[in-house]
Amino acid sequence: MREEPLVLGIETSCDETGVGVVRGHTLLADAIASSVEQHARFGGVVPEVASRAHLEAMGPTVERALNEAGVAFTDIDAFAVTAGPGLPGALMVGVAAAKAYALSLGKPLYGVNHLAAHVCVDQLEHGPLPKPCVAMLVSGGHSSLLLVPDVAGDVRSLGSTVDDAAGEAFDKVARVLGLGFPGGPVIDRMAREGDPAAIAFPRGKYNDGTYDFSFSGLKTAVARWVEAKERAGEAVPVADVAASFQEAVVDVLTQKALKVCKDNGVHDLLIGGGVAANSRLRALAAERCEAAGVRLRVPRPKLCTDNGAMVAALGSELVAAGLDPSDLDLPADSSLPIESITL
Repeated sequence: MREEPLVLGIETSCDETGVGVVRGHTLLADAIASSVEQHARFGGVVPEVASRAHLEAMGPTVERALNEAGVAFTDIDAFAVTAGPGLPGALMVGVAAAKAYALSLGKPLYGVNHLAAHVCVDQLEHGPLPKPCVAMLVSGGHSSLLLVPDVAGDVRSLGSTVDDAAGEAFDKVARVLGLGFPGGPVIDRMAREGDPAAIAFPRGKYNDGTYDFSFSGLKTAVARWVEAKERAGEAVPVADVAASFQEAVVDVLTQKALKVCKDNGVHDLLIGGGVAANSRLRALAAERCEAAGVRLRVPRPKLCTDNGAMVAALGSELVAAGLDPSDLDLPADSSLPIESITL
């Protein structure tokens, strides 16, 4: 295999069919087919709808990625696929497709961890990760704090959400405010017109001494506040609610992330996942990291959301580390722990 192998990555853990092509730390293609519009009328992701959308999008998205990269199937040195965590049916579509491609071409296959892939994708933009670094992953399904001595072989969970993930809270609050789905981007936009100090929403587990998160109480507090306004016949200041809610979320996220860095003597923080595209989170994290002497790395927004490039990036890292590929009977594990970087 070449010194910098050409790796094709497939991501189908939720509602986006992502196919990326990477050579070493160089991104050659990042093709995405999203089914978010099909889920919008339900106010959230419907697993069966997502699985069927992956089936329909897989072939065309792979073809689009190969064309964008300017390579043929026969040029690919290895395949990588998200094996977990994620929606079981959606994962199965990607894993089955990757097995078929790898078997038909006689190429190695790496089943990888979705969360570790979110960490690894930053290397496509900012180069090799510092060892160690702290990674905070925030999305619709995850709010995690990780210690990462080696993204290819040693990732440790230090904290996670005990109820709603941050992105899930954004979606639910957006629904309360009548802003539609997905909630993250629209709340980010609305918040720019509001006052983040207008309403003192609670900060769950802010000073509890742990690295865990809780956003369910915050979501409920927003809903009760809005309901009280509506019962009183008063107009709901949507922009102020959005800004105050968003500030509560990013305040807790950044405070916990900096605590992990300080407690573990780590001076590099990486933020990934869909919520990492939030403009206020990026700004507050930069401000607090600078004050604390911590170097901050955040990929560009397109690489923060689920994508095939991140899977290919981790696959490339595993190949470079000389790790054995997965067996062709590898399963799709919807609850794959972060400690299992590959299956």
